[in-house]
Amino acid sequence: MSASTGATLTTVAGHFDKEVSSVDTEFSFYVGVDWATQTHRVCVMDAQGKILLEQAINHGGEAISNFLQALESITCGEGQRVALGIEVPRGALVEAFLERNYAVFSINPKPLDRFRDRHSVAGAKDDRRDALVAADSLRTDQRCFRRVALDPPAIIRLRELSRTEEDLQGDLRRTVNPLYQLLLRYYPQLLQWASVPDEPWLWALLELAPTSSRGARLTTARLQQLLDKHRIRRWSAEQVREILASPPLPLAPGSAQAVREHALLLLPPLPLLYNQCKQVADQVQLLRGQMTASELDHPDRQLHRDVSLLLSIPGVGRIITATMMAEGSDPLAQPDYHALRAYAGIAPVTRQSGNSKQVTMRRACNPRLRNAFYHWARTSVQNDERSRQYYARLRQAGHSHGRALRGVADRLLAVLIAMLKSGKCYDPGRRSATSTATPAQS
Repeated sequence: MSASTGATLTTVAGHFDKEVSSVDTEFSFYVGVDWATQTHRVCVMDAQGKILLEQAINHGGEAISNFLQALESITCGEGQRVALGIEVPRGALVEAFLERNYAVFSINPKPLDRFRDRHSVAGAKDDRRDALVAADSLRTDQRCFRRVALDPPAIIRLRELSRTEEDLQGDLRRTVNPLYQLLLRYYPQLLQWASVPDEPWLWALLELAPTSSRGARLTTARLQQLLDKHRIRRWSAEQVREILASPPLPLAPGSAQAVREHALLLLPPLPLLYNQCKQVADQVQLLRGQMTASELDHPDRQLHRDVSLLLSIPGVGRIITATMMAEGSDPLAQPDYHALRAYAGIAPVTRQSGNSKQVTMRRACNPRLRNAFYHWARTSVQNDERSRQYYARLRQAGHSHGRALRGVADRLLAVLIAMLKSGKCYDPGRRSATSTATPAQS
């Protein structure tokens, strides 16, 4: 299928990520779409598999509107009898179809590639054929597709904010890591206060004294002003000055000045990225507070309740709650234990043939949700005695650290599903009744 750029997808990212299980429904018209960045290829067929329309659509408002008008003429205005099959659960065509109350179904590109083999054993592939395969596969195997549905507005915003925060934190780390390597080369004194130079007061100190020789000349009063400005209390001005006055690394002539220039070039974007991360984190915190507010007449009161239940679990904080609600909103709303453990990568994958059997870690999952469950299990092992004991038993049985954490996450997930079904907050005394789920074997 044609590739698509991230910029195009993110224009409506979050609006149609939620996919719900569909029940086989009788449709009269099936539309297959090969999604692309500039030109979409579409194929319309009836319930008997007869092709009614094939054409290329430019990625523009006029072209899409003209296609929808042509489709309305073909279907005689029976929008409820039209189903659209597409690889991605978002995009301009998806939005246009959902606005007209058409049924939109999404399928992963990998199974769709297998459907293609039914039409060409030689492996032929082109955009026209891909649109045909999508339409015909939806006609014959609708149960393999997932129907796309809209998320509540709060979940849409939460998903966008949490993903934005993750991207900004990645940009910040990618800028801080080169700075760390440069300081290690010529100015290691600044690394004695923090293992990673990701704090604004260190950037201000580096800008004030970009070399060890200039740092040694800073007075205690000047250092005290800098610490007071950034509200640093764990270090005194005397301690900072003592470290700065320590003997520098013996470097070749000109090396310190050359590396200093490189380090100073990395400083300007750091405060901007840091402030953006903080701003997005505050917005997520504010939105989470709004979602946990007690509003019995709110249309999304179940969503409010689920967030409150999540926050009652030890080890679940702002980031984990936001990620779980944003990326796993549908299985949490069901609530579906098996779907969520598979979507988060906790459920193992078994490959068995004859006497051969292999159980491995599930890699086809949502990476953000997998990361959230990993940190949830990690913090639970640190703060919850039951989780700590179960983790220790798995480690003693010879399992790796990651495998043991997945086992802990599997048990915690069983507890969470029981909480969502009962509507009761976390109670350590009820753990024995909900921790009987069989842990994953990978």
